[in-house]
Amino acid sequence: MRIGSHVSTRDGYRGAAVQAAAIGGNAFQYFPKNPRSLHVKPFDRRDAAACAEWCRENAVSSIAHGPYPVNPAAEGEAAETMALSTLNDLDIANTCGSIGVVVHFGVYKGTDPLQGYRNIIQWLNAVTSAWTGDAKILLENQAGDHGIFGTTPEELVQIRSLCAEPGKIGFCLDTCHLFASGEWKPGKWEAFAERARSLGYWDALEAVHLNDSKYESGSRRDRHAVLGKGFIGEDGFREMLSTPEIRRVPLLLETPEETGGTHREQLALAKRWNGEEPT
Repeated sequence: MRIGSHVSTRDGYRGAAVQAAAIGGNAFQYFPKNPRSLHVKPFDRRDAAACAEWCRENAVSSIAHGPYPVNPAAEGEAAETMALSTLNDLDIANTCGSIGVVVHFGVYKGTDPLQGYRNIIQWLNAVTSAWTGDAKILLENQAGDHGIFGTTPEELVQIRSLCAEPGKIGFCLDTCHLFASGEWKPGKWEAFAERARSLGYWDALEAVHLNDSKYESGSRRDRHAVLGKGFIGEDGFREMLSTPEIRRVPLLLETPEETGGTHREQLALAKRWNGEEPT
């Protein structure tokens, strides 16, 4: 199992990889730049390349997480600014050797939801047509706290299939979002897994955000809990971890850190649930 957590890049991109391994991970997530800004970042390509080399040598996987203001359902000049920001993130991720950049599905407040979906497809096409690297856009499912947009696997699969270059787009499944949206009901993981399988959702899965939920299934409240201390709990995660499609991709914790300021204990817990001896 490839598992890790979100780590800081305060010591550079290579430093983030080293820190991820130091706490027991063989995967990690990072912000390629300020997560609150859409500004294009000139970055240290030597450091990013060193990160890629270190990860290859140590069998460590990584994904990047784009800035929170990126909204693929946006229109006009805002959408163009977000596209340029995401191309910058893809460049950084690609140089770091990462699988891709996580982008939230999008929020649309207009009266015609079909226009929101059209906006997302248009935005994805604009980014992918300008991108020639290996790193992918990783569309993330949403919790429903801003409306039901982007909560179902049907939406993600359909949007990807309608894009001009679907091969440049993958999925990142957030377990807290899936649970909070009500798409994952307690004791019903296998029903969701089979539904996703029939849609072909798993075929494009590239990463999982392994987060417990502070609130019940269907609450539509996006609040991550420490692994095993939320409403998903040990039984839910054990069932999920038995799914072959889940086991083939990196699992990244975005949960609150422990007292020591790391996710070391939660990583060890997830490994035990998976039948592994933590290192």
